Amino acid sequence: MKAFLILEDGTVFEGIHIGADKEIISEVVFNTSMVGYLEVLTDPSYAGQAVCMTYPLIGNYGVCREDMESERAWPDGFIVRELSRMPSNFRCDMTIQEFLEENNVAGIAKIDTRALTKILREKGTMNGMITTDENYKLDEIIPKLKEYNTGKAVEYVTCKDKYELKGSKDLSENGPITGTARFVAKDYAAGKREMRPSMVREITGQGLKVALLNLGSKNNIAKSLAARGCDVTVYPAFTKAEEIIADAPDGIMISNGPGDPKECESIIKEIKKLYDTDIPIFAICLGHQLMALATGGDTFKMKYGHRGGNHPVKELETGRVYISSQNHGYVVDMDKLDPKVATPAYINVNDGTNEGLNYTGKNIFTVQFHPEACPGPQDSVDLFGKFIAMMRRV
Repeated sequence: MKAFLILEDGTVFEGIHIGADKEIISEVVFNTSMVGYLEVLTDPSYAGQAVCMTYPLIGNYGVCREDMESERAWPDGFIVRELSRMPSNFRCDMTIQEFLEENNVAGIAKIDTRALTKILREKGTMNGMITTDENYKLDEIIPKLKEYNTGKAVEYVTCKDKYELKGSKDLSENGPITGTARFVAKDYAAGKREMRPSMVREITGQGLKVALLNLGSKNNIAKSLAARGCDVTVYPAFTKAEEIIADAPDGIMISNGPGDPKECESIIKEIKKLYDTDIPIFAICLGHQLMALATGGDTFKMKYGHRGGNHPVKELETGRVYISSQNHGYVVDMDKLDPKVATPAYINVNDGTNEGLNYTGKNIFTVQFHPEACPGPQDSVDLFGKFIAMMRRV
């Protein structure tokens, strides 16, 4: 069956229909990952978007349910050059076509995804429609595309109830995964001494309680903490700060999530209350942006965002460059940072945008990228060790 991708600038791509049989309007974005399409599809941060995969063949290893980053797929649409219908993988549970149908995700294949990506890079992210209607009328569709926005997507993706994930007791097998990164403990812990990788390996989270504020969290954030021995309690996004504080966590994790951070007004107010405590805090992606907004900073929408598993970020203190997994369309405005509140810790090597902050006089650090990977590299996985060291006041 023919399908069409119509962009709000009037560009039309013709291809073939894949996935669910429905028409959708969504924000069209691109992801540069070569693998990890299932993790992309099940990342709640893609809610309200149609994802174009730049790698030309998608689905060749099928769908392995245990690799899902949440219980379902979240994008409205999926855009590929070629969709593999005969996967080869001993772990495969189903084809990606079957997965798209099961999760009610509409899609289009056999289009020039390279041309689409160039348009989005040159003109910026824009809205689009995926339809199988060959009698579409541009003059009726384009006004609808221009009106679309993702809205308050966090409400849509957060968990409904609080739940717990117990920490691993077999740390020899499931414990801390560390790379070769080195960081300095002086800014966040007593002792004023350098933290070496060997020391990170020795620090476990057993006996520590972490509160994870779920703004659209990927499963591997909680799993990364539990694998290090931490007992993790996951809270819905709109939980009051008083409830989290009353549960006496040793540390607070604020997760990734979808949409414009400035839409999260009530959440920002609660995060400010958490900031005012002495509880160590580690925030990722949307959590990083909301912490900046909660403390007087600002954010802005990027031209086309960072989405993929190959983004280089530079740690300013050491000069070390990490390859990171990223998924965001908004960024913290470094020009409006008050150094008395926070200072830049990481920048993006490609465009110089902010990738992380250290909060002055606080046991708080935040990053824009994803140290838990999935999909992506594990260069920055030691940040979980840093967080545990903060909680232990090492």
